[in-house]
Amino acid sequence: MEHDALPFEAHLEARAQAVEALLRRLLDDRLLPGEIARPATLLAAMRHGVLNGGKRLRPFLVLESAALFEADGEAALRVAAALECVHCYSLIHDDLPAMDDDDLRRGQPTVHRAFDEASAILAGDSLLTYAFDILADGATVLPAERRLALVLGLARAAGLGGMAGGQALDLEAERTAPDEAGIIRLQAMKTGALIRYGCEAGAILAGAAPEDRERLAEFGSAIGLAFQLADDLLDLTADAETMGKATGKDAAAGKATLAALHGIDWTRAQLSGLVDQAHALLEPYGERAAMLKRAANFIAERDR
Repeated sequence: MEHDALPFEAHLEARAQAVEALLRRLLDDRLLPGEIARPATLLAAMRHGVLNGGKRLRPFLVLESAALFEADGEAALRVAAALECVHCYSLIHDDLPAMDDDDLRRGQPTVHRAFDEASAILAGDSLLTYAFDILADGATVLPAERRLALVLGLARAAGLGGMAGGQALDLEAERTAPDEAGIIRLQAMKTGALIRYGCEAGAILAGAAPEDRERLAEFGSAIGLAFQLADDLLDLTADAETMGKATGKDAAAGKATLAALHGIDWTRAQLSGLVDQAHALLEPYGERAAMLKRAANFIAERDR
């Protein structure tokens, strides 16, 4: 059966399994040139934070945006794995007592609960660093200028002006509630930046034209906001067993979200509009973009 004929979630799962298999190989105990040792406890903590299931949505977006432009599949898989390392590092650190203080992630104990806080911090540090190792390594077979663009793009998406900056704004929001523009900026950084990068990365991998790269980045921004709105909606309406993590924490912490600010009906209407916007951005690519359009629908309609 052709992949495109599969139900969307089956296709998502097939991509997730391919990414998981590569992550298992990358996180085994074999040394890379230049490494001195891979401490067993640190490696186990990294594996606990990465090899614990999950939809692998961000890697999926890398692989599907790369496929849109017929980019090399093996190189795309390595870029997808690098992005997932950054995402999982962010989850490990976000769960720490100094941040969101969570005990459960994907239905399992968080890394600092399964190990200890120091191991969780170092596991996150190591995953973040390893992401750039994966991209820069010659095993990611791409022209050097494309690898450089991927490294730079991920650094910008993950750092001060992207995800990490968004995390800082999120912590500030517990003390001083931001206005609506502030909430949108915070969420575009904390959640949206890595999703945007995942979509743009496929165009970079393929050496696509600048206008294609910008169009995919705009698509990523739209579905990134949809992802956060859907997440906020689930935080208001779902239970912890369904989600595999604590729910209702934003409200308990006094954090402002667009869903809490405007209500459930408004949020659902916004999600519908964002899906329409995402589909419109992909119209120039016709049927080749069908899977990315289905991804936009899935993000807006997900129930966990």
